[in-house]
Order: sequence, then C-alpha cells, then structure tokens
Amino acid sequence: MTLKFPPISSKIPQMLHGADYNPDQWQKHPEVLAEDIRLMKLAHCNVMSVGIFAWMAIEPEEGVFTFEWLDSLLDTFAANGIYALLATPSGARPIWMSQKYPEVLRVAPNGIRNLHGARHNHCFSSPVYREKVTIMNTKLAERYSDHPAVIGWHISNEYSGECHCNFCEDAFRGWLKNKYETIDALNDAWWTTFWSHTYSDFGQIESPTERGEKAVHAQNVDWRRFVTDQTVDFCRNEIEPLRAANSELPITTNFMLDFEPLNYWKFTDLLDMISWDAYPTWHDNGGDESELAAWIGFNHDVFRSLGGGKPFMLMESTPSMTNWQPVSKVKRPGMHMLSSLQAVAHGSDTVQYFQWRKSRGSSEKLHGAVVDHVGHEHTRVFRDVAELGATLEKLNEVVGTTVKPEVALIYDWENRWAVKDSQGPRNGGLHYEETAKRHYRPFWDLGVPVDIIDSECSFDNYKVLVAPMLYMVRKGVGERIERFVENGGILIATYWSGIVDENDLCFLTGFPGPLRKTLGIWSEEIDSLHDHDSNRVVLNENNALGLSGEYTAKELCDLIHLEGAEALAVYGEDFYAGRPALTVNRLGAGKAYYIASRNEAAFTNDLITKIVEQEGIKRVLETDLPDGVTAQLRTDGQNDYVFVSNFSADAVSVNLDSRSYSDLLTGDAAGERVALDAYSVRILKRSSN
Repeated sequence: MTLKFPPISSKIPQMLHGADYNPDQWQKHPEVLAEDIRLMKLAHCNVMSVGIFAWMAIEPEEGVFTFEWLDSLLDTFAANGIYALLATPSGARPIWMSQKYPEVLRVAPNGIRNLHGARHNHCFSSPVYREKVTIMNTKLAERYSDHPAVIGWHISNEYSGECHCNFCEDAFRGWLKNKYETIDALNDAWWTTFWSHTYSDFGQIESPTERGEKAVHAQNVDWRRFVTDQTVDFCRNEIEPLRAANSELPITTNFMLDFEPLNYWKFTDLLDMISWDAYPTWHDNGGDESELAAWIGFNHDVFRSLGGGKPFMLMESTPSMTNWQPVSKVKRPGMHMLSSLQAVAHGSDTVQYFQWRKSRGSSEKLHGAVVDHVGHEHTRVFRDVAELGATLEKLNEVVGTTVKPEVALIYDWENRWAVKDSQGPRNGGLHYEETAKRHYRPFWDLGVPVDIIDSECSFDNYKVLVAPMLYMVRKGVGERIERFVENGGILIATYWSGIVDENDLCFLTGFPGPLRKTLGIWSEEIDSLHDHDSNRVVLNENNALGLSGEYTAKELCDLIHLEGAEALAVYGEDFYAGRPALTVNRLGAGKAYYIASRNEAAFTNDLITKIVEQEGIKRVLETDLPDGVTAQLRTDGQNDYVFVSNFSADAVSVNLDSRSYSDLLTGDAAGERVALDAYSVRILKRSSN
C-alpha cells in the first residue's frame, strides 16, 4: 500500500526551501537584486513567494500596470533554477484606491470607517474591492500562469478581520435569511425571547457589537460563522480567474497559528495545499522547550489534518527572531535545524521564511531574515539556513509521504467560540486551548501520532477519539460518536461537554446531552473552584486501568451520577467526596472514558499512557523516550521515516526498538541507540513491514 502524495509541483519534486521575497522594495537598488540570486543559491533556496504586498508596484495608478520588474524577476528565476509562488496582492490595497473608493475600507465595530493603512483593512463584501481584486488577479493569471518559474499561487496573506459596514450588515442579513428562511425560525434558534429581543423582520438585525447586541449567544456564533463564510467567499472570488487561466497550478493561502476568528475547515475545499506561518517563542522556559514544541506540533497536526493527511507547507517562519513578540530572542545553536525539521516531521514539504532580506525601513525592518542588513553570507543565521537547505536536499524520498494516526483529537472552532461565550462556569478562564493541549501532550511524549480534527470530520479510521470540552455538540455529532464507540472505538471526554446544540441552546435532556448514553453518566451540576482551591481525585482499588494513588483537581469539578458507567476514581474532598471523578462506560465493542475534573498534568499523562498500552496504540518507537524528546513518523507505506527530536538543553541518548534502522542523511546503520545533542534531531529510516 502506498501512502505517497505527488510533490507540490512536478517541476521541482523535492523539499521546497525559500522565503517571502520583496524585490518591489529594492527597485532602486539593482545591485541588491543581482546579489540576491547568488545568495539564494548559496543558501540552497529553490523557491520564493513573490508579490505579496506589491499592488502599488504593479498598479501605481488605477488602470496603469507596470509588470516589467516582475517579468524580469521571474525570467531571472527561470534562468537560475529558482521557482516562485506568485502571490495575489490583496492583503494591502494602494492608497489611490482608498482615496477614490473609501467604501473599500473597513468599518470598525464602533461604526467608524477606518482610514487608509495597515494590512487587511478592507471590506470583503465591497463590490468595488472585489472588482479590483478580480482585475488584478486576472491580469496576473493571464501573464504568468504559464511562466516556467511559477509553480503555484499564494492567495493574499493571513486573511483576518471583520467589517461592520452597510455591505457587511446586508450580507449578514442575507446569510441569516438563507440559513433560517423565516424570522420565526431565527427567533426560535436564537432564543430571542430572552430580554425581549425578539425580531419581527430580518432588516432589524445588526452585527453584534459592544454598542449594540452582544448577549444573544447564538447570534454571536452565527456572526462568526458569517465572517468565516464571507472571507471564504472573498477567497473564492480571488481564485476564480487563476483557475480559469491555468487549472493545473496549485493554490494555497497562508494560515496562522491557532487563529481563532476564522474556521479554517471552511477553506479546505478551495485550496490545493494547506500552508501556515509558525513563529514560536523559543527559549523562554529555562532550556526546556518541550511544552512549546508540543504546542507547535499540535498546530502542525492541525494543518496536516486540514489537508486530509496531504503534506502541508510551512509558508513562514523566522530563521532567527521576530520583532513583534514581547521578547524577540534569537535561536540558539541547533534550534533552526530542529524547529524547521519539526515541521517536516509532522508533514510539511517546505521550509520557508519571512523574510529573505531585511527591509530597510518600516515596521518589520528589524524582523529576522536570511540576509541581514549587512548584505552578505558571513553571518551565523545565513550559515544555519544554508546548512538546513543542504539537509533538505537529502530528503527527496520523504517528499509526499504522510502518516495515518490511530488517534484523533477534536479541536473544534465553533465549539471554541461557544465555550468562550458561555458565561459560566468560570468567566475567569475556562481554558479550552489549555485543556486541548493537556490532552495532546501525553501522545507527543509517547511518540504517538495524532490528527487534530473538527467534530464534523469522519471518526471511522481512528481507534481513539479525544474530545476535550466538547461543549457544543452539533446535530449528528453525538450519534456518530456513539456509533464510533459501539464499533470498538475508545472515547476520552471531559467535563463541560454536551451542554449546547449548534444554536448554542442548552440541551433539555440532561447533560452531557447527546453524549449521555455513550458516556453512561448524568452531569447534575459543575463546581467552579477558585484558583486557591483544590480537590483530590482518588483512584479506586483494582480499577480497570490498573492506576493507583491520587491526583490534584483544580478549577472545575463535575458532579455526576452513574448511568451504566463504572467509577474508576472518586473525589476526596468537599460535600461531593466519594462521588465519581473518572468513569468508563462499555458500549458495544468500545469504551468511553469521562474525566469529570480538571486535573494536574500527571493525571492526564498517566491516564493516556495506560489507555495507549491497553488498547495497543502504535508508538513511532516502541521504547521509552527521555523527557523533552519526541518521535514523529512519515511513511510511504514501504519505508518509514522516523524523526527523533530533542527539545531539551541536554544531550540525551534514545534506545531504539528491535527493528533495523539507518540514518537517512548518512546511510549508516543506526545501531541500538542514537545520541542527540541539545536541540537536535536525527532522521532514521526503516522498513514499514
């Protein structure tokens, strides 16, 4: 069985290595542009993202296009074996457009239209802006879609933001009418009888803002859904002329780390490749980078999962430091190689940077880049980039490979919106993201691959489904989870689950709503603990997991009744001492675990480790990994590529299992153990059989 996907472009069937390149900033410095080609070759760079914010350089006046500089650049690329991801420049409009057509500028929630400036300060509903973007993209497509240097399209840049202008308000009302059809249906779904907020006409509805309506939670969720859909529709509008000119060129847009406002799952049908921008704050935890590394691994898994397991693209990272984080530290020796290959380990077929050459002025002039202001290759950062580029050239056989995890974790955008809007039980912090991270980390420590999915994704190909804080259970999801367990799957669920439906209306059948039968429990109430309070979770003797001892519970304690489930642990304190704190329900051929309280990390680590052992979940390496070390897998179905990564500041050695391994970079046999320096990675190859 082959698990290999085609390369991003047949023109260059290898790992892509490059950066955002802004030659439009250097048109008055031709000597810089000429030097860049020499430096790109030295750095083993083979692709550049070009034209991302170049609208003014391409169309300095309305209807006047100056493509000559871009013609020359792409021709030079082609002559030197360098390729381009050609961007559409919609991320920042030229000032002549803002002045002549002020409607393209966004209106803030306070009702005031923005002035010209910044990025993504434009209305996605504006007919004029859509028309101007279509004209620009059509001209780019007609001129460059068959150019030998162009291997794909980079749509806009980091879509974000919302607008409250009349166009957007009207579009929101139309979106609602299309969804609900009648105003009565909307009122019922939104429970507008609360505070006498019933609507009699769609025209009365406004976007939720602080100066108006914010208390109707279903309205808030629908607004966020609309903002996503309107952004997706704008992206679709951008793509249409590109597809029309050459349907073979792959298309992507760069997403952002854990970006809450847009549901990225809604973009997947539009895009041929998923790409994202990763800027971790390395070296902020006393030398132990494992917690941050696990979170970045989580995000890599999100973007691989968005593409259905197809390799994704690391579109932006920094080769040294940023200039916008609270503390912008430089990468310590080894970290550039390690963090870049972490993306590859989780499924990326590219390592790209912002930026190629440091800008001379404006807000990102001190942001890290491959080429510093000094302008030559004799820097530590350039050497790190060149070393990585040479390594990536040895990974051709990894290109297109993937992983098929046995574990999936539900990290649902719409659920997240609803959780944060729920106004209870802890308005001081429900910590949805932290809960998801805490349930991912043990798999990362064990070297167990994980897909991060939406609740509407299929569960059929997994053995274990982790659903932390699945507060919103949309229509059909509870039933599919029930079938998953009945068919032999293992569910791990937590407190604050099964509270509301897709309209953010509370279930009236007892919590956890549609999950009640699957979990075999009824949640009567939930106790919110102050930060200085705690409880104890005490394991029952001879419980089915074989765990013993006790753990500390903080913040949330769900008070549940057993309805077929078995208690594995109970609370040790307060009036609910002795009540179930951890349960398992056997349903059909599977099992459903319910974690009733938010517990210390040791509890989650021990619980998930036991479940992995009992259920025979495959680890990348069947061996104990040192603290701070993880193992990730890519495979083509015949050969496995194992990335063993050390995110600690100490040198370690890792015992390999009984299979035969070789070092992919050297071809040498790996032996029974591999040594890893601080902040380093080894790439091993073995047979998949």
